[in-house]
Amino acid sequence: MTTAIEPYTLLRAALALFEKSPAELSPEELSHTETQARNEFTLETRVLNSPEAAAVIVPDKELNLAFAEVQKRFENSKAFETALAANSLTIETLKAALFRQCKVNNVLESVAAHAAPIDNDEIERYYHAHPEKFHCPEQRTARHILISVNPDFPENTPEMALKRIEEIAEKLKRKPKKFADLALKNSECPTAFNGGELGNVIAGKLHPELDVTLFALKENEISGVVETEAGLHLIQCLKIIRPETMSLKTATPKIRSAMQERQKQLYQKAWLANLPKVSESHDQRN
Repeated sequence: MTTAIEPYTLLRAALALFEKSPAELSPEELSHTETQARNEFTLETRVLNSPEAAAVIVPDKELNLAFAEVQKRFENSKAFETALAANSLTIETLKAALFRQCKVNNVLESVAAHAAPIDNDEIERYYHAHPEKFHCPEQRTARHILISVNPDFPENTPEMALKRIEEIAEKLKRKPKKFADLALKNSECPTAFNGGELGNVIAGKLHPELDVTLFALKENEISGVVETEAGLHLIQCLKIIRPETMSLKTATPKIRSAMQERQKQLYQKAWLANLPKVSESHDQRN
């Protein structure tokens, strides 16, 4: 005889798999969710039956925070209680399920703490084996003005678009500091609202014609008219950010953190694989 599925575990699985409550699932989705929920509950029971779990506690503060995190997803207490009832839960059974989940998480954290620390030789090998992860290419901080070309509109015919962009270019020669104002008033790109700002750009991210032009400019220099498939542009290089390779010393904390996290996950996985099996009907309520 198949045992009933703990409601919170079922709800959690449904949200994780399909971003729906169990009641909203199709028969096929529900079957898949039930299998996932049973597997998760069985694994959690094995964790809670382990010798390591005996020494792990769940502070009241942690449980209260977990409960508040669930509760705040709802507009008010009535909506919260309605949702609980719809998923065969009460405040008491929800708190019991959250206690269980918190204890499982704490056991796994306790187990992971025994993972071997990452030594400096491992970090150095990783650093030299993945140089692309620690190199930042040259960037240009840029902004632009776009006048589109569209024969269906009198002000955007090829002739008029060219005239308009050339007039803007002439104004910028006299008053280059007016670039942002002129972009706001004239540019037909959504960036106009931010003064035409494109942010920090690496080579290869813009239209090829703009890309070549931008990376040939000096700081604060404004280009001549550049034509792309989008229309006619003026582009300004505000700043040149030189390429930089992060040193091993600077990269070490980031590498150590990532490698240690992976080491913990592998240690947890190996520990879980060696846990004794439990019967399907066994329910751990500690």
